[in-house]
Amino acid sequence: MSDLPIIGVTMGDPAGIGPELCLALLSDAAIARICRVRVYGSLALLERVAREMGLPPPDRACVVDDEDLQVCDVVPGKVQVACGEAAARCIERAVRDTLNRKVAAMVTAPLHKEALHAAGVKYPGHTEMLAALSGCDEVCMMMSSDLVRVCLVTTHVALRDVAQQVTCARVERVLGLAYEAMQQQGVSCPRITVCGLNPHAGEGGAFGKEEQDEIVPAIARACSRGLLVRGPLPADTAFIPAIRDATDVYVVMYHDQGLIPFKMLAFETGVNVTLGLPFIRTSPDHGTAFDVAWQGRASSRSMCEAVKLALALARVDTGDGFE
Repeated sequence: MSDLPIIGVTMGDPAGIGPELCLALLSDAAIARICRVRVYGSLALLERVAREMGLPPPDRACVVDDEDLQVCDVVPGKVQVACGEAAARCIERAVRDTLNRKVAAMVTAPLHKEALHAAGVKYPGHTEMLAALSGCDEVCMMMSSDLVRVCLVTTHVALRDVAQQVTCARVERVLGLAYEAMQQQGVSCPRITVCGLNPHAGEGGAFGKEEQDEIVPAIARACSRGLLVRGPLPADTAFIPAIRDATDVYVVMYHDQGLIPFKMLAFETGVNVTLGLPFIRTSPDHGTAFDVAWQGRASSRSMCEAVKLALALARVDTGDGFE
């Protein structure tokens, strides 16, 4: 099976559920039929988690080992500086390998942002870190499932700072990324629904002028380029079934506006995709789940879906030439 494409998988925060998700991928027969998994993480930590959970140990050949992590000091479910440092190291190495085409695509297990920040990593999360490491000016987060897809104009931003980042140029850019992503997934003429920022989408300026000044002009520009876009719609009704049935992808203005309905509908199968990178990156749509880490209770379903979507987006076939 050596001719199968390689998917690089980062272990995420060692104290979270990332290590057991990686172990699950390495032992998943269905995943093994479609790709080879290369885990970027601590081999000793993976072996420790496997022992404590009664799982098969990882094949050493499938792990790009981070030897700097002091495994004996890792406490599951606890924020630790060493874990934030290890998670960042693994991401940096995986990005290098992906850019150098040593792997076909990149899948990331969850980070714990507090641990990352405690380690002195300046980025709010994966999205911003991957953009900086790959030299990209503008990326956006897309949450994808068979039921609903959502692209975010702003991501890890304090709510009080969102309005100033909702600009015509940014909204237009995200509309373009959403359109391209849907075409990449086989939708030839994607239908895009845009949510407003303010209650009732501003109510004609009564509750805020961002819709009039920034969002409507961005939609007009996108439509003039041939994109099929409607909105801005009030976010409190944009996700009702009738509108979802007529929408291929949503563009929303801030994190919770999109992720609350998305996770209500598709928490088990949702996948996070970073649009605008020079490579494919996906991840499960959940966090580190410190409360259940290393207990064998975490579902690997979203992680498996992330691998499958990464392969589909990368459009790789067996024998594609990846190392």
